[in-house]
Amino acid sequence: MLKLGIPSKGRLMEDSFNWFADRGITLSRSGSDREYAGRVEGADLSLVLLSAGEIPRELASGRIDLGVTGSDLVREKLAGWRSDVRELTPMGFGHADLILAVPAAWRDCENLDDFAAITRQFRENHGFRLRIATKYHRLVRAFLSEAEIADYQLVDSQGATEGTVANLTAEAIADITSSGATLRANHLKILPDALIHASQATVFASLKSDQAEIDEFIMQLRIA
Repeated sequence: MLKLGIPSKGRLMEDSFNWFADRGITLSRSGSDREYAGRVEGADLSLVLLSAGEIPRELASGRIDLGVTGSDLVREKLAGWRSDVRELTPMGFGHADLILAVPAAWRDCENLDDFAAITRQFRENHGFRLRIATKYHRLVRAFLSEAEIADYQLVDSQGATEGTVANLTAEAIADITSSGATLRANHLKILPDALIHASQATVFASLKSDQAEIDEFIMQLRIA
């Protein structure tokens, strides 16, 4: 029996339940909101409820066979993720963009080329690298490396990343956004050519699982 991991709360859980229901599989909690097991009707599956951030590593380890999580989290948490998991299908919800944003007052910064020049000048002027606050170190480093930007340092942010510039703990940020409203409220602007990753909820399979059994499940979902 395949084991499926679903985000344990909030809109992601509800939308995941609805997505599977539309395909003839009913998922539900076994009991209270404090319980992390679930019930399945319509498929030979067992259900566990996990945080979205736990699901990539549970898939990579083979402790779950299938999982729903953001495509950004898989790419961030699993180095060489294609050797650990198989991307089955995007689900059409949970959309969010990982972007690079700078202070709106930086009138001379309108694209990545401008940002690269500013990082070089910043280091010359201040003697240390421009700081970018983010939770997504792997994805941001890969993106900036491809853009040939090197004069920066990443500052870990596990809280309100948008506030780090106002708090003077960073000069720019790389973060997930849906509408951009919070960025604008914090006087930040998104660089138009700095989309690092367009994320959405996605069904992934562990490559440590029985792929023939996974393929049977795909046929049941009619997503092949």
